Amino acid sequence: MFEYLDGKITFIDPAYIVVDVAGVGYKVQVANPYRYEQGQAAKVFVEQIVRDNEQSLYGFYDLNEKKIFLNLISVSGIGPKSALAILAGQDHSGLINAIENNDVKFLTKFPKIGKKTAQQIILDLNGKFTAEGQMTLGQAPIPLTNGTDSPELLDGLAALQSLGYSPREIVKIKDQLKQENLDSADAYLRAGLQLLTK
Repeated sequence: MFEYLDGKITFIDPAYIVVDVAGVGYKVQVANPYRYEQGQAAKVFVEQIVRDNEQSLYGFYDLNEKKIFLNLISVSGIGPKSALAILAGQDHSGLINAIENNDVKFLTKFPKIGKKTAQQIILDLNGKFTAEGQMTLGQAPIPLTNGTDSPELLDGLAALQSLGYSPREIVKIKDQLKQENLDSADAYLRAGLQLLTK
């Protein structure tokens, strides 16, 4: 429902922060509240999780941290609080390396993460990382060959990716699309679909 809150940090607790947006204070559980300062203007990315007896907002310093969280809670046995505990260390590259290298020992250092859950994290999330060390929602960003790609082309490629096409599939048709020199993201999307469904 919410993507982010853009407001002022009015309260910091060991487990959460309060973000004031236009006079409404939102209680947001975060991995490390002390990354923020009271009175600071901040954009906090959030995920709302609704359960039978509660509604909670979980907050993230940036969009990549939110994506890591969403991947973690997709793993059986990992709840929102466990995912926040994993994010609290801020060693995201270490987390990524552990998952990519099947390092169960590293993962079991986190609270309430036993060997079985660590193995499940590796099984479910291995391969969902980019060379830059960022995690995405099951997809890697499309690599750019140079800085000459038009915004329309990039938007078209992103739309193809959101439809479920893999970065590898999209990269294969990218040069063909660039040669067409189209004038809108919609045109690139349509042309890309034609190439991908041949």
